[in-house]
Amino acid sequence: MATEFEFDPAEFITIGTIGPKGQREFFLQAGHEGRIISFKIEKEQAWALSEAIQEFIDDLDKRFDEQTEVQMAALDMDLREPIQSMFRISQLGLAYDEDTGKVILIAQELGTEDDAGIARLHCTREQMYALSIRAMDTVEAGRPSPQQNGRITYYWT
Repeated sequence: MATEFEFDPAEFITIGTIGPKGQREFFLQAGHEGRIISFKIEKEQAWALSEAIQEFIDDLDKRFDEQTEVQMAALDMDLREPIQSMFRISQLGLAYDEDTGKVILIAQELGTEDDAGIARLHCTREQMYALSIRAMDTVEAGRPSPQQNGRITYYWT
């Protein structure tokens, strides 16, 4: 049976690493009502997610004639303990809920429809913008940036 997580709203969301350069493991992590979930993510996926979020937020800003900004220094973007991966992410998607104004990050595990885990993380545009910056900074803190080859799918609701 598939594991399903619905964090609405996500109180925090971040990407970070564990381990020395060249051996780092990347994690996507979120929190909701005192619960923390972590997922393994590939470096290339983190990079592609950063790029996709930036495009997604830019499109939303144009659509609503707004400017999403965030003060990174005011945010705690470190991974929180415990860091126990629920599953390895195989696909990522972004959606926008017009009723709530939230961006939904959809993370899915590789598997069949019946047994693949899925997480839906409902975040503010500011949270997602901060995640984009954090993801790129985290990727760039290691070896050279990867070529874009992650799988990002846009969904509109």
